[in-house]
Amino acid sequence: MIKRTLNFSNPAYLSKKDNQLTIKFPIKKGEEEKEVITIPIEDIGIVILENPQITISHSLLSTLLENNVAVITSDRTHHPNGLLLNLDGNTLQSEKFNAQINASFPLKKQLWKQTITAKIKNQAALLTNRDVAVRNMKTWARKVRSGDPDNYEARAAAYFWANIFIDIPDFKRGREEAEPNNLLNYGYAILRAIVARSLVGSGLLPTLGIHHHNKYNAYCLADDIMEPYRPFVDSIVVEIVESGEDFSEMSTSIKKQLLSIATVDVTVGDKCGPLMVAMQRTTASLAKCFQGEERKVLYPII
Repeated sequence: MIKRTLNFSNPAYLSKKDNQLTIKFPIKKGEEEKEVITIPIEDIGIVILENPQITISHSLLSTLLENNVAVITSDRTHHPNGLLLNLDGNTLQSEKFNAQINASFPLKKQLWKQTITAKIKNQAALLTNRDVAVRNMKTWARKVRSGDPDNYEARAAAYFWANIFIDIPDFKRGREEAEPNNLLNYGYAILRAIVARSLVGSGLLPTLGIHHHNKYNAYCLADDIMEPYRPFVDSIVVEIVESGEDFSEMSTSIKKQLLSIATVDVTVGDKCGPLMVAMQRTTASLAKCFQGEERKVLYPII
């Protein structure tokens, strides 16, 4: 079942009653009492706490984590800046942790090759849909070697960002660069939370990457595995940009579109379904690769 993504952008009191998330909104002077909203916690996958005037009970927070709900906090600019995850997300967690920790260097290099090949193919597919020539990218995808020592990922990225936004010829990708980087940053943050949540559910440590190894990054593996999924966020951002909607600010409409990433239909293997469900197949296959049961990670294709 696809889990719900809840985004709280207004002041609210969040608590738990009968295993339900209970939402109460503050009442201003002269207003009538507002209806209390309840949502089954078992139906929730991600909770985004965006407004600084949100109050959440410890009982609710603990139960959300017990149900493997990813809880995202936001800074004063309403951009995600924190992620809370369950510490005990899988019954065989210790066994899976050991397999992940003891994974050989050659295995990690092979997994990274698969990751980058899938990413470049998806970027090429997105550009193809926009009538951009991608013969070079298809060649790079075929040439990726174990560990990507030739850095085809960077070559593909440079070509991709130079051609994806037709109406923004001088676009430069970077966290602090001009719009629509704000949309990309927000979308990637949500995607990262989906990946991290799924990794925990598959009994893996989001911190120990197969390629990323920044000692200050607590989600190296999530950053690795999200790479082939990034073009799905890029596709949503392209649609927003070309719709003519003002994207200089993160409006409610734009956030709603970016939050839909969890329910976008993607194809993994011979199955098509919501991205959040597909992610579970990807992380489960990764766990099997670490345990020596499989040799290929199941990534999506566009």
